[in-house]
Amino acid sequence: MSLTVSPPASPLVRLFRALSSAGRFIFAIAIIAVGVETWLCAHSVGHPLGRSYDALNLIPWLPAIPWLAYLAGAVWIACGAAILAPRTSAPAAIVLGSLFTLCALVIVGPVLLKHLASIPARTVFLEPIAIASLALLIPASGTVPAWLAHAARYVFALSLIVFGLDHLVGLAFHASFVPWWLPWHTFWAAFFGVAFLAAAVSIAVRVLDRWGAASLGLMFAVWVLTLHLPRVLGYLQGGGLHDPDEWSSMLIALALCGGAWAAIANA
Repeated sequence: MSLTVSPPASPLVRLFRALSSAGRFIFAIAIIAVGVETWLCAHSVGHPLGRSYDALNLIPWLPAIPWLAYLAGAVWIACGAAILAPRTSAPAAIVLGSLFTLCALVIVGPVLLKHLASIPARTVFLEPIAIASLALLIPASGTVPAWLAHAARYVFALSLIVFGLDHLVGLAFHASFVPWWLPWHTFWAAFFGVAFLAAAVSIAVRVLDRWGAASLGLMFAVWVLTLHLPRVLGYLQGGGLHDPDEWSSMLIALALCGGAWAAIANA
C-alpha cells in the first residue's frame, strides 16, 4: 500500500492561507465589536457623520430605537462569534449579510435618495453593503448558495468602484483625512481611489483576485493603524475615545480589512 504525499505548499500559498485565517478572526472581532458598540449607543440620537441625517443613530445603519439596537447588537455579536466555526459560518454569514443589507436598504436608502450627490451619504449606504457581501464570501466554498456568492462578489466589486470614483471626484475631501505627517495628501487620495478601482476589476473578473483582495485588506489595515486608531485615541483631529462615530469608522475599516483577507480562501 502506497501513500501519496502532497508536496509542501509554496511560500505564497502559505502567505495567502495565513492572511485568510487572520482575516476571518479580524472580521469576526470587528463584527462583535460593532454589536457591543450598538448596545452602548442604543439610546443615542443623531449621527455625527452628517448631522442633518436625524433619522440615523450613532450606529449609522439603525434608527434611534433602543430595543431594536439591542436586538441588532445581539445578532451581530452572535454572528461574529459563529462565523469563526466552520459548521456555523455559512448560516451566520447569511444572517449577517441579510441584516446589513436590510439596514442599508430600509434605513439608509431613503436618506441616500435625498442626498445622492453626497459622498458621505453614499459611503454610509455602501459600507454595510460591502460588509454584507464580504460576509457571504468568507465561508468555505459550497456552503453558501452559489448564486448568492456570485452576487456578493459582483456587489462588492460595484461598491469598490463607487468608493474609488468618489475618491477621485472628491480629492480635496478625502485628502483632508490623510494624516498631517504624510506628504502629498492629494496624491494619496488619488492613489487609494485607483487602488479601489483596480481591486474591483481584479475581484470581479477573477484575475489576480487573491492579490487584489490581499492588497485591499492591506490598504484598510494601513488606514486603521495610521488614521482611524489615532483618531480614536485623540492623536489626530477627531472626537477621541468618547466619539462613537470614530469607533464606528475604525470598526468598519477593520471589518473590511478582515473580510477582504478572509475572502482570499475562496478567491
